[in-house]
Amino acid sequence: MWKKKRRNGVQDDDDETIHLPNPMTGFGAPGEPCQTICRTLPEAAVGPPFFYYENVALAPKGVWTTISRFLYDVEPEFVDSKYFCAAARKRGYVHNLPIENRFPLLPLPPRTIHEALPLTRKWWPSWDQRTKLNCIQTCIGSAKLTERIRKALEDYDGEPPLRVQKYVLDECRKWNLVWVGRNKVAPLEPDEVEMLLGFPRNHTRGGGISRTDRYKSLGNSFQVDTVAYHLSVLKDMFPGGINLLSLFSGIGGAEVALHRLGIRLKNVVSVEISEVNRNIVRCWWEQTNQRGNLIDLADVQQLNGDRLEQMMNSFGGFDLVVGGSPCNNLAGSNRHHRDGLEGKESALFYDYFRILDLVKCIMTKAQ
Repeated sequence: MWKKKRRNGVQDDDDETIHLPNPMTGFGAPGEPCQTICRTLPEAAVGPPFFYYENVALAPKGVWTTISRFLYDVEPEFVDSKYFCAAARKRGYVHNLPIENRFPLLPLPPRTIHEALPLTRKWWPSWDQRTKLNCIQTCIGSAKLTERIRKALEDYDGEPPLRVQKYVLDECRKWNLVWVGRNKVAPLEPDEVEMLLGFPRNHTRGGGISRTDRYKSLGNSFQVDTVAYHLSVLKDMFPGGINLLSLFSGIGGAEVALHRLGIRLKNVVSVEISEVNRNIVRCWWEQTNQRGNLIDLADVQQLNGDRLEQMMNSFGGFDLVVGGSPCNNLAGSNRHHRDGLEGKESALFYDYFRILDLVKCIMTKAQ
């Protein structure tokens, strides 16, 4: 069925466009003006299980229409994480969670650059009026770039000419460079990125993981405070804990969000192709003294109906199916292979739908 739906789903992508809201606060964000939103889910979308799927908001034309069509015609919720933390991260979320009675993680994270990185304030020039960082990427600005910026500024005692300011600010915005000394900018350190994304300090550090891999893993992750706000409605619904199927788990953003909300993780099946990321999640699981069961698998395409049914029979089904398939073919920063959902990695979205549909069928059959 899903293969037929896939063929049909891509034929008329360009006929419909889902428009992004401004401000991008979804169905509400902490500290933003309250909205009265009544949402009725299509019958096919009603759980169990709850599902939650994330991808980049600024995807090529037709992508979100297709994603919504596959995920039971649920309307996406578009949110920019700048309303939750000091860095922008425009994402779309398709889910069947309740939207009433959400609450944020406490303490609230810093919301501006200077609150998040107070040591930068001393060196921040008045002509750099950024208060938020741009989206965290998977790579950082080079040492050669920061040296070029230093040389471009060192000839001026006061404010540099507007053309120099523009050059410096363009590079600072592109690479999220911050001021660390007189005429000196630097990329964010991995632990600063962890903090901005809501992960515990040193979440990605050690265990043979290179700095390059840390930036890559963090750049592909959830923003934990944003996701936790959406998942917070589950706390009262599952006082005894939750069974989670986490597809394309990355470094465990959903798992960290649920843990920080105080929702016990009873059984977690985590599917992630990167061994580096699987090791990060396994280390976090052990360091936080989780008492549930963690089953980690490498390849989502090996997760078939028999394997799912076997696992679900052993612990009674899944309460939540989370996923955020690789967005390399969707992100605007990828100029070479922006092929939408037909790109090699982003096509894994169809595996998310395939597995979610299998879970729904198995749980319906078991009732």
